[in-house]
Amino acid sequence: MEQTIIQMMNHIEKEHDVKIILASESGSRAWGFPSSDSDYDVRFIYAHQTDWYLSIGNKKDVIELPVDKVLDVNGWDLKKALQLMRKSNSPLLEWLGSPIKYKILPDAHEKLLSLSKQAFMPETACWHYLSMARKSFEGLTKDGKARLKPYLYTLRALLCCEWIIRHLSQPPMRICDVITGLEIDNNIIEEINHLIQMKKMHSERCVGSLESCH
Repeated sequence: MEQTIIQMMNHIEKEHDVKIILASESGSRAWGFPSSDSDYDVRFIYAHQTDWYLSIGNKKDVIELPVDKVLDVNGWDLKKALQLMRKSNSPLLEWLGSPIKYKILPDAHEKLLSLSKQAFMPETACWHYLSMARKSFEGLTKDGKARLKPYLYTLRALLCCEWIIRHLSQPPMRICDVITGLEIDNNIIEEINHLIQMKKMHSERCVGSLESCH
């Protein structure tokens, strides 16, 4: 699949006459708890030729591919990415810090990563992850059973909030790295790891009893 994604990025560069600065994984695979049937959430940042930016007209600044059961692929133009970075856009900061990178221009990526650290706003980031936690929590229960996917999504978002409060920096993508940086009790870590292993072994639709998730 990695080779398929790389070939897709190469095709996008040729078809749209752009240069991809970074293409990375943004979802549960990068967070460290994919399901057995998780799709690939590929996000990328690209740059046009210089003349494209000299136009006074408004132009489309995203590239989106049709979503299927395996791939969810879309990207932002560099100017759009920089505008969002100025607002401390958390999804963008996650793309830049993703541990899974499919295509990268190292020098450009390092400059963007450095800028993102300067642009990071703790309060804005906390609100983002709290919003994620609330949204995931709403889908947590179904017929008296705990749905594993929103359970872990809620948990990760809350852990990211705790990271921001303690460190005043963008949380790592992998949940294991967030946990390590928070020095959580070993018993709780064991429970989280148990949930992660359950999710890796089952489909996205997996549910379990509420008691098994405590």
